[in-house]
Amino acid sequence: MDIKRCINLRATLNKKSLFLFGPRQTGKSWLINRYFKDCRIYDLLDSETYLLLNQNPKRLEQEIQPEDKIVVIDEIQKLPSLLDEVHRLIEQRGLHFLLTGSSARKLRRGGVNLLGGRARSRHLHPFIFNELNNHFNLLKALNYGLIPSIYFSDAPQEDLKAYAGDYLKEEIATEGLTRNVPAFSRFLQVAALCNGLLINYASISSDAQVPSSTVQEYFQILRDTLIGFDVPAWKKSIKRKPVGTSKFYFFDGGVVRFLQNRSPFEEKSPEFGDAFETYIAHELKSFIDYSLSGELCYWRSRSGFEVDFIVNDMLAVEVKAKQNITPKDMRGIKALQEEHKLSHYVIVSLEQRPRIVNNIHILPWKDFLFQLWDGKFNK
Repeated sequence: MDIKRCINLRATLNKKSLFLFGPRQTGKSWLINRYFKDCRIYDLLDSETYLLLNQNPKRLEQEIQPEDKIVVIDEIQKLPSLLDEVHRLIEQRGLHFLLTGSSARKLRRGGVNLLGGRARSRHLHPFIFNELNNHFNLLKALNYGLIPSIYFSDAPQEDLKAYAGDYLKEEIATEGLTRNVPAFSRFLQVAALCNGLLINYASISSDAQVPSSTVQEYFQILRDTLIGFDVPAWKKSIKRKPVGTSKFYFFDGGVVRFLQNRSPFEEKSPEFGDAFETYIAHELKSFIDYSLSGELCYWRSRSGFEVDFIVNDMLAVEVKAKQNITPKDMRGIKALQEEHKLSHYVIVSLEQRPRIVNNIHILPWKDFLFQLWDGKFNK
């Protein structure tokens, strides 16, 4: 399926080299083959290419021709030492490199050359609504996620099992990120059950039967491999003192459901609301990364008021998987509105038509996403 992705790499690469990171199967190789087939490409998953460059990194310079302006190296974390040669070619020949990988962890360890600011970084996420358009199905996305190969699979549950088992557990371990596969597997299941909640290392440590220090290391592995991301607390409220603990979300709702060992669910089920929130978190995180703007936070007061997301210090987003929003559903966002700190207050819902109550916009989820990506909340 030829789905145009929203991320714009060519514009940046015309100016500067670029690291492109993203979890496995999010479409990095597809982007390369779709948009950079006119460039010189090195795939380090190809054993012959890997061996040749590992034995003699200077082959890179020997093979690059004068007409090559952009050079692509796929899965650069497989051969971090090659970055020294990349650095030299950027300096001496003015080449621009697209360097892709599923993990920045190996590149950050052991003093690996990260090009000293000579390359920018971008993150590729699973599909978003604007990319799929008429191919998008909300219940399918919530149950099986938006990893391209899984979303269009004829057996998504089987592919999720392979992804969670072969990649999340086995491959992360074999890459040397953690050697205790059973402990990491237990941690993954417990962490998935805590998806979208405040991180409590002591509680997760107890449930996963691993030390708290190990739990913190495991969470860092998930961050470094882009399997999950923190949503920090927004601390700029004055009238009501905020809490300061971060939340953690997995990058894909289908992966979360599988790790939680839950069967596919239907709309109006108890699991639907949590999955809907995780999906909106994914859209907001993708929007921030692709538009290169601001930060995604959440707000909770010590007295119990809460708003799911704060975007770029401008937009408050409360997510409600309900077809009729009541005043009770608006308590948190109304409390935040009293701070007079933000420009837009929105409840993303399953209602059929948009409406406004006391300057709070209650929007159907599709309307919200169209307005978000159109930049309606950037002022």
